[in-house]
Amino acid sequence: MAVPDFQSFFKPLLEIASDKKEHSLREAREIIAKQMNLSQEDLNELLPSENQTKFDNRVAWAKSYFVQAKILESPKRGFFIITDRGIELLNQNHNRIDVKILNQYPEFQEFHSTKSIKGQPPDVIENRNETPEETLQNSYLSIRNELSTDIITKIKSNSPKFFENLVIDLMISLGYGGSRQDAGRSIGQTGDEGIDGIIKEDKLGLDIIYLQAKKWEGTVGRPEIQKFVGALHGKRAKKGVFITTGKFSNDAISYVETIDPKVILIDGKMLTELMIDHNLGVSTTVTYNIKRIDSDYFEEE
Repeated sequence: MAVPDFQSFFKPLLEIASDKKEHSLREAREIIAKQMNLSQEDLNELLPSENQTKFDNRVAWAKSYFVQAKILESPKRGFFIITDRGIELLNQNHNRIDVKILNQYPEFQEFHSTKSIKGQPPDVIENRNETPEETLQNSYLSIRNELSTDIITKIKSNSPKFFENLVIDLMISLGYGGSRQDAGRSIGQTGDEGIDGIIKEDKLGLDIIYLQAKKWEGTVGRPEIQKFVGALHGKRAKKGVFITTGKFSNDAISYVETIDPKVILIDGKMLTELMIDHNLGVSTTVTYNIKRIDSDYFEEE
């Protein structure tokens, strides 16, 4: 089964704390994972940022919500203990504890104020299955995917010469090509079938990478890649990069995995991802810094 929504962890967490003893989040995760019969694959599922598992994140947020509602207290980092309010809530014998129930507490209402999310009615917020961190990360991915689509549309509407210049800028932004002037002379000057240009692998030019850049609608198949590889063999080249605005067929992808020289395929999706990551053709409109407590600061000697 998939990892349940984070509100599903509320009641199990409260039940673990019902003995009025101090418990660690690590202990709670182990108990809840067994109770919910989660597989190792479920437990290993990562957040979009890939910096934490979805399971660990949701248990931590469940604990955080309870602390805000004064259901639990956190005597030290990573630990919790039930409060008198928590005992009262447990004795109410709810089949499920969720945000709607926590909203009966003024402290939680202040923390979870619907005013902080403009344009969304309370029921949308209360029924959300993701933690705030997941919502933020998934929203970021949606914006990024939309930007990626816009970028590839812009590229396709421009000339082949523009695409050549874009390839130069991309390779330089990745650390190849030496100077912009050197790279510019290398692109589009070979005139050899299957090769659009060459670029230095490093500033000293200790090795050379051969390039093929194609504005392409649809799928680039194995025959096109074979032409490129044949041209590489003719140059006794060891490395090549084939960049397209389209996609590569599975056959083409499988082919380059088994050949020498080394050939890297960059399709339209990967091209736009690299452009976004290296700030090529895009600009930052707003930045959000997500911060965590610095526990060392608050430690007294």
